[in-house]
Amino acid sequence: MKGMSDPNFLSKEPMLEMFIFESLQLIEQLEKMFLESEKRNTLDKEEINEIFRIMHTIKGSSAMMMFVGISSLTHSLEDLFYFMREYSADQVDFTRVCDLVLAAVDCIKADISMIEEGNTPESGHGELENRIKEYLNSLKGENEEKPGENNSADMLKKDQGKFYISTYGSKSGMAYKKYIARIYFEEGCQMENIRAYTIVHNLKDDCREIYHKPSDIVNDNTSSEYICKNGFTLYFSAGCGEETVRERIEDTLFLKSFELKEVDSYEEDISNLKGNIVNESSNVIDKMDSSNTSEQSEKETSSKGLKQSLISVSIDKLDKLMDLVGEIVISEAMVIRNPELKNLQLDSFSKAARQLRKLTDELQDVVMSIRMIPIAATFQKMNRIVRDMGKKLGKEVELKVSGEETEVDKNIIDHLSDPLMHLIRNAMDHGLEMPDERAAKGKPARGRISLEAKNAGGEVLITIIDDGRGLDKNRILEKARESGLINRPENELSDREIYSYVLLPGFSTKEKVTEFSGRGVGMDVVRKNIEKVGGSVSIESTAGIGTTITVKIPLTLAIIDGMEIFVGTSFYTIPMTAIKESFKVNGKDLINDPDGNEMIMIRGECHPIIRLHKLFGVQTEVEDLCSGIIVMVENDTHAACLFADGLIGEQQVVVKPLPNYILKYFRNVKGIGGCTILGDGNISLIIDVNGIIKNY
Repeated sequence: MKGMSDPNFLSKEPMLEMFIFESLQLIEQLEKMFLESEKRNTLDKEEINEIFRIMHTIKGSSAMMMFVGISSLTHSLEDLFYFMREYSADQVDFTRVCDLVLAAVDCIKADISMIEEGNTPESGHGELENRIKEYLNSLKGENEEKPGENNSADMLKKDQGKFYISTYGSKSGMAYKKYIARIYFEEGCQMENIRAYTIVHNLKDDCREIYHKPSDIVNDNTSSEYICKNGFTLYFSAGCGEETVRERIEDTLFLKSFELKEVDSYEEDISNLKGNIVNESSNVIDKMDSSNTSEQSEKETSSKGLKQSLISVSIDKLDKLMDLVGEIVISEAMVIRNPELKNLQLDSFSKAARQLRKLTDELQDVVMSIRMIPIAATFQKMNRIVRDMGKKLGKEVELKVSGEETEVDKNIIDHLSDPLMHLIRNAMDHGLEMPDERAAKGKPARGRISLEAKNAGGEVLITIIDDGRGLDKNRILEKARESGLINRPENELSDREIYSYVLLPGFSTKEKVTEFSGRGVGMDVVRKNIEKVGGSVSIESTAGIGTTITVKIPLTLAIIDGMEIFVGTSFYTIPMTAIKESFKVNGKDLINDPDGNEMIMIRGECHPIIRLHKLFGVQTEVEDLCSGIIVMVENDTHAACLFADGLIGEQQVVVKPLPNYILKYFRNVKGIGGCTILGDGNISLIIDVNGIIKNY
């Protein structure tokens, strides 16, 4: 296609964007349907019809977009499911059908990824198409061996060049009737002219003539606007019956309503409209536009489950909106906390300021909710991984998912897929035993993995639990010892600290590298990706019982609740989720360890004291621990006490990345996760609690 090499192609082609969006939606729906039905080892009639419609839709839209490879592959599957729909689906090998469909799903996803990157997708998937056709031919052969079961079996003779048979009947011997249809689409569905174009294609096989208003729905850019205001009017002569015509029109995406009337004559002058006349000797309909022709350019869609008052919005626009809301929050703080207003009695101003704060909070909540999407789509992908790995490893595994309705910021969702994939793969390969080993231990032969998400304050907890063999603590310690990772007495290490070694790069207890594990890469990817979005990972395990991995991530990265502190003339923000408590120091609780490090005893436990003025090289007059303030912070495994001059107070802040020039010249900035602008215009650095504790 023209422009496919242009990296900005997608942003310039709304029609292509819509094709990608709709195709991915349908593919995900198809994959989910098969993974669920595979557990029952059967497909009911309604599911087969739905699958057939999905294939037909993707085939038609990809043919219209000139993506021949996708169109040809889905056409092969469409043939297979037509057979299953018209004949008995009981005679098919469901496992084989499922393998073929999921392989096709992978191919289509790969092609769409290439399209998104601005590359030309595969022109064909010959090997997979041949496998589908061979299986279909074997089914047709079995059907022909049983004559008399279905009078239409003659349509399925092997000498046919193409198996697809129109489900709407043949024109031969049919009585043609004239119809007028007026069609209206959902408001805001976009590309009304293209949707009108597909309706014409859906009807063409059964029509002798088709005229439409507006007359040019392909090249005239104003036709969409006309259809929005006046609807799309069709004048046609069809031989398939009114019920079939209605089905054809109803199976149109984003259809709002339509009127269909049978007439003796069109009663209007249609000579000026563009028409399509059937050549009855060849039963071939003239195409409206030669640049878009293809015998596979039909498009049938099921709108029954897809009609909704939703519109798709670019993530870039949402990011821009969030940035603007962030600036509003900052500007509001700068107005309300203006130093010039200090000590002034302004009752009316204070009342207006409270109202402004209320409206700003509501606006922020609405924008945040727009960006929040359910984690269900990410969880759904894990079903496929469990299914494929179970087959390759010879393990029977059940994946139990809960909390998939939990919502997380879109930017965080994008970073979750890879970590969850590695954790599930690890549970499948390392954790769960083979069926005979499980039976010997008195466990069910079918292993179990639970994937759960739930909200916990301003965070989301994702838990992956398997009932496998658990982690070998001694083996992990031995490997950590060999790698020189242990820097303190082993008897002081907690179980959680020992298990955390598996998250380090290059760490693996598996002696043999396999397709799925053994390189020590996967868990390191998990840790890095989760920490990139301000999250953390913790591991608990019991030998012979199983392993529990908990991933803690923030709801959003854009705006956080923080505690403002100051050190000298510098300001810092500590995320509220990391703060355990704050207090003044009592001198009798201070101690020094054998290496001279400052420690403080709190409720019988010793915690290190980190002086922020030393850590960040800030000048301050407050160096006596009893004169400043201690803020106790913690991550999943450790706690530490940060020493600062004093507290300013709690404040909601907009997180902004550090400027590029700082990152460029100060590559080893430790303990800083970003910055924000305070109400008085000062810049406050956001403290990375995880980074400080780990580097201490």
